[in-house]
Amino acid sequence: MRGSEPMNSARSVAQAGVIGAVHAAFTLAVLQMPAQLGWGPIQLRLSEALTVVALFTPAAIPGLALGTALANASLIAQVGPVGLLDVVFGSLATLLGAAWTWHFRHRLLVALAGPVITNALIVPAYLPVLLAALGFGQEPFLGIDLGSSWFAMYVVGIVPIAVGQMVVVYGLGIPVAVLLRRMNIAGVLGEAGDR
Repeated sequence: MRGSEPMNSARSVAQAGVIGAVHAAFTLAVLQMPAQLGWGPIQLRLSEALTVVALFTPAAIPGLALGTALANASLIAQVGPVGLLDVVFGSLATLLGAAWTWHFRHRLLVALAGPVITNALIVPAYLPVLLAALGFGQEPFLGIDLGSSWFAMYVVGIVPIAVGQMVVVYGLGIPVAVLLRRMNIAGVLGEAGDR
């Protein structure tokens, strides 16, 4: 069925674009909330609950990454070019997490571990640099100077990022996934044969 390939390709691109736009809009809204909800060493980025869309369509993989890149680009206005770290590596964490979620989509708890693990390992690697650019470099965090001990900040940063991701991805994401499954979102997205 060669004639259906362009349609499926166009559908996937359109789905990725819509998923990216929704994720970006929700993330931008969250970034306007108090700091701990959107960014920082301890965060509950509520928009991460949308990563469960990758359970239902592979178009969510580039879509979620695109949405993350667009939303994180808003930091460039606040911190300058160093904000590109969040655009590139935050999007990479989302891309890898979404790919994991799609790959393990038939095992819900394992699938949702993808965004938790990738964000917990990648985000703390550049977060101290972003925090320093936002003026937090002079303030010790848990007794650690952000400017002088990158490795310590990385190790310490893994736990709060993982916990924040777990709360959002499992606590909010599972109810969202259940709701989407009841709405037969897989059928709507054209992934009915892969439920």
